[in-house]
Amino acid sequence: MHFRIADTFTESLRKLAGHEQKAAKDTAFELQLDPANPGMKLHRIDRSKDSSFWSVRASRDIRLVVHKTAASLLLCYVDHHDKAYQWAERRKITTHPNTGAAQIVEVRETYEDVVVPNYVQPSEQLGASTPLFAAVTDDDLLDYGVPADWLSDVREVRDEDGLFKLTDHLPAEASEALIELATGGTPLLDRYTDGVPEDPFEHPDAQRRFHTVTDRDDLAVALDYPWDKWTIFLHPSQKALVERDFNGPARVSGSAGTGKTIVALHRAVSLARRNDDARVLLTTFNEILANALRHKLRRLVAHQPTLAERIEIRAIDKLAQHLYKKHIGSPNIAAGHHLREALSATADALALDEFTPEFLLTEWREVVDAWQLYTWESYKHIRRLGRQTRLPEAKREKLWTIFAETSKRLASQKLITMPQLYAALTKNLASRRHPLYEYLVVDEAQDISVAQLRFLSALSPGHENSLFFAGDLGQRIFQTPFSWSSLGVEIRGRSTTLKINYRTSQQIRMSADRLLDQELSDVDGNTEARTGTVSLFEGPTPEIRTFDDAADEVRYVADWLSARVEVALQPGEIAVLVRSEEELDRGRQAIEQSGLKFAMLDEKVSPPGDAIALGTMHIAKGLEFRALAIMACDDDVLPSYTRLASAADPATHEEIFATERHLLYVAMTRARDTLLLSGRNPSSDFLEDLAP
Repeated sequence: MHFRIADTFTESLRKLAGHEQKAAKDTAFELQLDPANPGMKLHRIDRSKDSSFWSVRASRDIRLVVHKTAASLLLCYVDHHDKAYQWAERRKITTHPNTGAAQIVEVRETYEDVVVPNYVQPSEQLGASTPLFAAVTDDDLLDYGVPADWLSDVREVRDEDGLFKLTDHLPAEASEALIELATGGTPLLDRYTDGVPEDPFEHPDAQRRFHTVTDRDDLAVALDYPWDKWTIFLHPSQKALVERDFNGPARVSGSAGTGKTIVALHRAVSLARRNDDARVLLTTFNEILANALRHKLRRLVAHQPTLAERIEIRAIDKLAQHLYKKHIGSPNIAAGHHLREALSATADALALDEFTPEFLLTEWREVVDAWQLYTWESYKHIRRLGRQTRLPEAKREKLWTIFAETSKRLASQKLITMPQLYAALTKNLASRRHPLYEYLVVDEAQDISVAQLRFLSALSPGHENSLFFAGDLGQRIFQTPFSWSSLGVEIRGRSTTLKINYRTSQQIRMSADRLLDQELSDVDGNTEARTGTVSLFEGPTPEIRTFDDAADEVRYVADWLSARVEVALQPGEIAVLVRSEEELDRGRQAIEQSGLKFAMLDEKVSPPGDAIALGTMHIAKGLEFRALAIMACDDDVLPSYTRLASAADPATHEEIFATERHLLYVAMTRARDTLLLSGRNPSSDFLEDLAP
């Protein structure tokens, strides 16, 4: 007998109190051990339209809803008695006549009785005066996975409000197809070229919602850590990018939550699967993101361990240091304070005090060291992209005197910078006869540096499909812009933007998008349009609160955090973020006043599930939480007063201001369902920009 668990079960399990979850899990384990045990007290749910729905008593009031046939037992839902029965009475499990996928389908006749909150503001609706899907045939709608009973309702949808009210009641593949159609896309009809599996539960559409449990350990993992639907199933709008052949470097972009990282992960797996014995590198920004990718890879290729062995996942700086040590020697890397001290000491020794320490450090990092300039002539003629201060030749010459002497000072101390490490590796790779990897996939590509891109280009063997990037210009917070094509990495004609947001609610996405322009372009003219992106689900509008006193803010956030746990969120699903380390204490006080534990976000270790994550906006890059509080959004904190004060001219000031907006965008889009932004008056101007 097959024992399966549905995503509706794990979602409902997460909403129960701790002792109720324990009772439900214990019952699930007993069911897996012996489904026929008469002590399990199975009762058929007579009012259900599906005669195979049964209830199982887990405690005095908690009931599991299972779908039981001679060949399988499926855990479908868990809740208090009446709510569990109501869920089962409104649903049935069927095989879709066109796609062949098993679906949990809501019974059509109950639709009018379901109250769906309308969060969408009329001014932001699609505003169609005629039915949105008037031009789509019934056959196509069925091929997209729309249940036959719901065709008439799909035909009546005229605006965004109606679309979201309907998609909440449809299987995921149908909802996604309708949203893609509504935003001008064309869902793929011939997605499964290998034919429809005989078992409807083995269909790719079904595998996103049903997981076959092989043993007790597998069930424990599924119950404790509901499987990541993005890694179990690749969404149709993303599949073409994973499988497409590119005759040069390619990039997938899209706003936060559109699945760029999942495309990168699946592409790495696809390349390894299609090319026997090929070594594939999947690299990303930092170690915490690399760890998350490793976890997802294990789930994605759990039954193909030899495939996983050929996919190496590394944070890019860690990879570079590892390869340097292996092929060149142990590096002695100059820390930030070494650089600042060396530059200041050199300027003092040369009596050149007209340049501030901050200007010297940024000019060194973003121009001299970034581009590895070794001569006065190279610095004299460099295009200083991202550095807006105009420098006449006389000033450049003085600066070069400082930089040349600083290089000597660092060399005498046997210190190298990370760009120097990358440059040495790039030179070493050029002399190698055989590539270290056949394919490279790069996540968070918007924040790679000049030196890193040169290194990746040299690491790539240069053949078809060998270099693939995933990133979002709207999330660029660490690097100043530069031309990729000038370094030989040309992606024009091979860049695609994803439009469907799978992670963040419509309300959070729309609010965050107000921080950015509707269209962003890189230095090479590649454009990312942010219009037309739609989220798959709705939620409450982000809450914005300001206070006259920081203590009042702390008390309010503490109560807000307590309320999140009271509505059955686990502490590990909640985070508190602040702009910088200086504001961490405010977040710490709020969590402690709520009576909950906290754990610091760290690049190396993910926080435990029984603690609220606390960290800075920068460190949360790439993560996600069901509920998020962004604190200390004060006027002198966001944007950072320290950074703005260091600007040498208005243009640099503008660039810093834009980067700070990007940083808040990154922070806001870490939230999936619920978002609170708070600050002390006078509050950040950015909070005013978030208002509709």
